[in-house]
Amino acid sequence: MEFNSNKSIYLQICDTICEQILSGELKPDARIPSVREYGAEIGVNPNTVMRSYEKLTGEGIIYNKRGIGYFICPEAKELVLCTLRKEFIEDEVPAIVRRMNLLGLKPEDIF
Repeated sequence: MEFNSNKSIYLQICDTICEQILSGELKPDARIPSVREYGAEIGVNPNTVMRSYEKLTGEGIIYNKRGIGYFICPEAKELVLCTLRKEFIEDEVPAIVRRMNLLGLKPEDIF
């Protein structure tokens, strides 16, 4: 896994798992690698993976079955879509609209 120095590794791990959920690579109730397995697989400290798993658990995207492992929540895809759409609308669209205004572009010029 290639990491971007502009964003925390644990957040990049969360993003990767969310992308795998959206792409269908990770299905509802599918088991994901243990903290140690995933850390070894991607070459990061297990504590970093644990931080990612804790964040995703807190957001309701994955859940832990004690003694068995972590699994994808049945509603994970909808939660990820909702979160990413909200972030896109709040963070990226305003910058795009500002840039379009600076360039004198209208939506019909693009579509």
